[in-house]
Amino acid sequence: MTATVDDTWRPTRPAFRSRAVTHAGAVRRHNEDAFVDRPDLGLWAVADGAGGHESGEVASAAVAGALDSIPQGLPPGQVLQEVRTRLAATHVSLMERSGRRGPNVLMATTVVVLLAQQGHFACLWAGDSRAYLLRDGVLTQVSRDHSVVEDLLEAGAITADQAARHPQANVITRAVGAAPEVLDLDKRAGSLHRGDRFLLCSDGLCKALDDARIAELLAGDPEDGADRLIAAALLARASDNVTAVTVQVLPAAG
Repeated sequence: MTATVDDTWRPTRPAFRSRAVTHAGAVRRHNEDAFVDRPDLGLWAVADGAGGHESGEVASAAVAGALDSIPQGLPPGQVLQEVRTRLAATHVSLMERSGRRGPNVLMATTVVVLLAQQGHFACLWAGDSRAYLLRDGVLTQVSRDHSVVEDLLEAGAITADQAARHPQANVITRAVGAAPEVLDLDKRAGSLHRGDRFLLCSDGLCKALDDARIAELLAGDPEDGADRLIAAALLARASDNVTAVTVQVLPAAG
């Protein structure tokens, strides 16, 4: 009799509580942000489209759709590979689509992705959508903005106060769908701790709220943390689209 081997990876019981909310903001009429909320897979993402109405929203939706369709039952390493492969394919597809529209057409999007499973997390990103980690009351920015202003800050060419008012504050240096031809994602990984809280957000949120306010809102009831962050950004008259995805690590994940 031949034995049947079932090598499908089966995750343990759900170890995360997450919530995702997006809004056009206090000024704009169209929302070019998109998100992925897959606690069953340990996968979350935020994409902030660039290129204007019917371009930016198409790009962010393409990224979200590619990631959201990753099937269940894959081991963590394969999920990571699927994320990389699908983002790379979407990058090429968006560049081809924008090229067909004309030489000056941009159809691109930032992306920040959180993967969490088996006591570890990985964050991948391109652009200035951010990932934060609140641990033991201390807020840390996990990602680093791919932007002109961030490069100037790191070089010591401008101060933090000057950065907020810089004329190139919205210029990003990496995006899915924008040159170069090969997508370059940054990655940061670490261990999960019980009680960790992550926030993925588009830049419209972190430009409306400072780190102290983000930490305060993220530390509250995890059931509606994303709602609180969006409401506060709207109260602050956020001039851009705002998206927040909050993830709490439950005891089973630690």
